[in-house]
Amino acid sequence: MPITDFLERNAKIYPNDTALVEINPEKQPNSQMTWREFNLIDTAAEGEKYRREISWREFDIKANRFANLLFTRGIKKGDKVAILLMNCLEWLPIYFGILKTGALVVPMNYRYSSDEIKYCLDLADVRMLVFGPEFIGRIDAITNDIVGAVDNFFFVGNPSDTPAYADNYAEMTYYCSSTVPPVELRDEDDAAIYFSSGTTGFPKAILHRHKALVSSCYTEQKHHSQTKDDVFLCIPPLYHTGAKMHWFGSLLSGGKSVLLRGVKPEWVLQTASDEKATIVWLLVPWVQDILDSIDRGSVKLEDYTLSQWRLMHVGAQPVPPSLIKRWKKQFPTHDYDTNYGLSESIGPGCVHLGVENIHKVGAIGKAGYLWETKILDENGNEVAKGEVGELAVKGDGVMKCYYKNQAATDEILKGDWLLTGDMAKEDEDGFIYLVDRKKDVIISGGENLYPVQIEDYLRAYDKIKDVAVIGLPDKRLGEIAAAIIEIKEGMECTEDEINAFCSALPKYKRPRKVIFATVPRNPTGKIEKPKLRAIYCGGSLVEAQIKG
Repeated sequence: MPITDFLERNAKIYPNDTALVEINPEKQPNSQMTWREFNLIDTAAEGEKYRREISWREFDIKANRFANLLFTRGIKKGDKVAILLMNCLEWLPIYFGILKTGALVVPMNYRYSSDEIKYCLDLADVRMLVFGPEFIGRIDAITNDIVGAVDNFFFVGNPSDTPAYADNYAEMTYYCSSTVPPVELRDEDDAAIYFSSGTTGFPKAILHRHKALVSSCYTEQKHHSQTKDDVFLCIPPLYHTGAKMHWFGSLLSGGKSVLLRGVKPEWVLQTASDEKATIVWLLVPWVQDILDSIDRGSVKLEDYTLSQWRLMHVGAQPVPPSLIKRWKKQFPTHDYDTNYGLSESIGPGCVHLGVENIHKVGAIGKAGYLWETKILDENGNEVAKGEVGELAVKGDGVMKCYYKNQAATDEILKGDWLLTGDMAKEDEDGFIYLVDRKKDVIISGGENLYPVQIEDYLRAYDKIKDVAVIGLPDKRLGEIAAAIIEIKEGMECTEDEINAFCSALPKYKRPRKVIFATVPRNPTGKIEKPKLRAIYCGGSLVEAQIKG
């Protein structure tokens, strides 16, 4: 059964019930802000409506209309169609419209630069691009380079703003048939390409099959027991596997979901109150911000109706136990869960804590529903409990391959098992704890930062002899990027100079701490980052709290 069947079932059983709501709490306060300065979740753009909603029937009709439009443009089973949109009401109907044609949907990170967009379009062999108004400038810059390979462009926004090389999505779909496309979808058919990056920051194209999407529906619904009466508040961006796969639990149950464009504590609480949210997925920084706002008195819980809120769950980074202790003090009736996963394992859920195991906060949990786990030594043998090894996972959510990259595929896939790249250990009760990452990716506020990219940028500064970027523990963000900088002999440099030089980087990529010191390298010339972490990190915040 393909995942599109769940949508069509909901449209028949719950035709007039609300499926999706989009909430835009505030207009963008700084109209001069560039795309590089956007927060993880951007606020509403000027001119957008505060609140929009669609029913399950409307959702399915919109998906069918877009699918039939794609047919008129020559899209067929196996073709690739990319989505480059901020969270909006159109996002998921477009996603499902692509799936209904048998084509592969290719979600793209809205932080990509023009060059990164082009690279990913080329890598995934994308034939069609759907994009929003926030991306006009970036697409304009590469149009001449991608036209031809990309056959069609659809613009999701005001018709008067539609670029000359694109068609307007709303205008084109309005006249298309709403009948279900007659396309047979099988479990083993290719369904989607997501992008991930290693320590170099160069994206890899992750190929998933339809069975992975379906499996994630059952995993999420099993973990959090969604029913038709639940209302899911979704804040993270939909291009992430995590946001969509958590929403899949609502798809399976037929419940309402709310897409909130904004992360201010008062927005989260007000939306949860107004929309009667029962399940809210948050990242560690947002939890921290809500609690700090309560402590300061800038938000008052008595101003909101939150008694229906039953579950708060956190993903994307390790969770300090002290944070959940604070949360339970303010919200004693809430269930809590944390999820672990990666794009190669169709997002979070391959490991999860479980709402009944809050006493184990700090662990990522046990194998999720329909998943298996094991911890392996460097020879691929399972280690004993308490010993450190690499976490491996197995399930229908494991990727098929890295698209057009067999060498990288062979490194991470060992039969049906996926090597996560995360070093972990299992306690006497079978709960898994992350120890370190084989790769040097820094997870800051749920976003991946790639040290090599930042290092390469900093090395262009003429006073810098050598540089290494590592993650330092941070109570709010989990980790922050720190640059250890070795200055050329005879030169002087200040932190202000480094910060000024880094101002051309996207804000989220800028080092939050600068340390002037020698950068150690081993005999083969590699930076000794374990040594740097031992000097400056002192272990992670989560690890310290678990031990003490």
